[in-house]
Amino acid sequence: MCGIAGILDHAHTFDAQMLELRTTAMGDSLRHRGPDDDGVWLDPEAGLGLAHRRLAVIDPTPEGRQPTVSRCERYVLVFNGEIYNFRELARQLATEGHPVDTSSDTVVLREAIAFWGIRKTTESLVGMFAFAVFDRKTRTLSLVRDRVGIKPVYWTHQNGAFVFGSEIKALLASERIEAKRDPSALAAYLQFAYIPAPATIYHNIQKLPPGTILALRKDQEPELETYWDIAQIARTGQGNPVSLADPEVGVQLERLLAQAVTDRMISDVPLGAWLSGGLDSSLVVALMQANSTRKVRTFSIGFPAFGYDEADDARRIAAHLGTDHEEFQVSPQDAMDVISAMPAHYDEPFADSSQIPTYILSHLTRNHVTVALSGDGGDEIFGGYNRYVALPGLARRFAAWPAGLRRALGAIMRAPAPRHWDGLARMVPARTPPQFGDKIAKAASAIAARNEDAAYLSTVSQWPDAHQVVQGQHGSPSAFELEETLSDPVARLQLADTQSYLPDDILTKVDRASMAHALEVRVPLLDHRLVEFAWQLPRADLIAAGRTKLPLRQALARHVPSSLFERPKSGFAIPISDWLRGPLRDWAEELLREDALLESGLLQPGPIRQAWKTHLSGRQNLQNPIWAVLMYQLWGRTAP
Repeated sequence: MCGIAGILDHAHTFDAQMLELRTTAMGDSLRHRGPDDDGVWLDPEAGLGLAHRRLAVIDPTPEGRQPTVSRCERYVLVFNGEIYNFRELARQLATEGHPVDTSSDTVVLREAIAFWGIRKTTESLVGMFAFAVFDRKTRTLSLVRDRVGIKPVYWTHQNGAFVFGSEIKALLASERIEAKRDPSALAAYLQFAYIPAPATIYHNIQKLPPGTILALRKDQEPELETYWDIAQIARTGQGNPVSLADPEVGVQLERLLAQAVTDRMISDVPLGAWLSGGLDSSLVVALMQANSTRKVRTFSIGFPAFGYDEADDARRIAAHLGTDHEEFQVSPQDAMDVISAMPAHYDEPFADSSQIPTYILSHLTRNHVTVALSGDGGDEIFGGYNRYVALPGLARRFAAWPAGLRRALGAIMRAPAPRHWDGLARMVPARTPPQFGDKIAKAASAIAARNEDAAYLSTVSQWPDAHQVVQGQHGSPSAFELEETLSDPVARLQLADTQSYLPDDILTKVDRASMAHALEVRVPLLDHRLVEFAWQLPRADLIAAGRTKLPLRQALARHVPSSLFERPKSGFAIPISDWLRGPLRDWAEELLREDALLESGLLQPGPIRQAWKTHLSGRQNLQNPIWAVLMYQLWGRTAP
């Protein structure tokens, strides 16, 4: 994995010396993503500069250096990611008369593009990737992003220049663009805790959506082409179902799971896995160990003082599978110490607080290995979130109720403070999920919602009335609507999460946290072949009787006793709510002062101050909306 950046200066504002200087600066801004090597390629006549920072994982020899020029000298490539089927592609190229004798996936990708073209090559790739290709003959620059959005790429076209990079900081380092904050993007951020693609916090800077090819031809505007559309994959899959009741289907799923994992074990540097003790990471590790002749190295993080600690679960799974397990104990102070580092790595406001433990785990893991596999994506693809059970269930129970009655019930449920619901849960013998009071509040909002779209948004929104918090904004910043062509409500929810929450929150969080420490994280459960197959399964094969991710549970049970992994789902959480009322209170108060909020230029202090007072009183847990404002304020101290 690496960092890429580039500039195509149509206006030739830069002379050759300045083009080299700025291109080098863009690459240097991504040094953390690729500490092993760097390279710059320039074509002053075209106004083109390409930069690359290398994290050498596959074939760490000079052959894998970038930028790299095709044998025919027509194409120049900069590439971030890994192509797991590069050997198969090399064999195919050879049979078609274009032999590629190499152990480098970069070289195979380069020559495949030269021989097959960008679209055919991209459709043949198994991997995670973002790359740029310059066609020296047609003067066309193309950007490509992988199917589900594992690897990032940002771009802008302004002031006679096209600029791109793995992170926004690379674009800013070009000193060729303007960066002005976008109030509508801020409203969306406050609602979701991330900014949905293609928007960013800045006007005119965009995320390239997953599954997309951008082509910029001379004297034309960029053209975007979708080569893989998750909505179409979902519609096609649901229209051509296969059931796990057929034993052959189960065998095929097992084969795809094993292949997805073994493909991602290819590495010329030390490799391991994150193990939380949850279902997804446990399955990934189980399949790794089943396909390895040596002990797999596994890593987990423990928060003994937090009350959300899964380290014991991970330890038991590791012991059963026989992995070489490393457990890191983290104190509340350790976690709080890294908060100030977050904005610099995310480049735009980002308020998923699990970025903090992910950042710490990445740092500690990198001391032992260069590559780690994770279980990310299992919830979206195989139906693991509680809302996939709760929202359809609530809809069935309350759809016939008058709207006024549903709103009244929601108000009654929200009347007790979440801590009171938590206290009640502790008195009930049956096991209840963590943060029970917060889940009751979410359910109350969903019950009171006017329709299915609103119910979904109520569960994923941090600040439902975010437009009221941003100056000059009117109406809801909702970024999507549920897909009406899918008949199953669970399928609609999954698709919405896979289109936005997965790439723009989960995968963004993991990419920035891991690459801050030059750690490559691979996500086998997001292998596109597995994703396509999972969409063919009826939702009843995924979720039944309140149990989620049934295919993954069945697969893991072949390796691990169910008693070791059957328990209520818990996230990678830290107790932000308590910290804001305790050790972080003074820090938060400084950022939330009325004058500090006004200084931001875009925030309305009134509703924010009221929410802060309500949270401190304990009447409601408003950690998520408050945390979103805090991370925006912290980011804004140093950002343009």
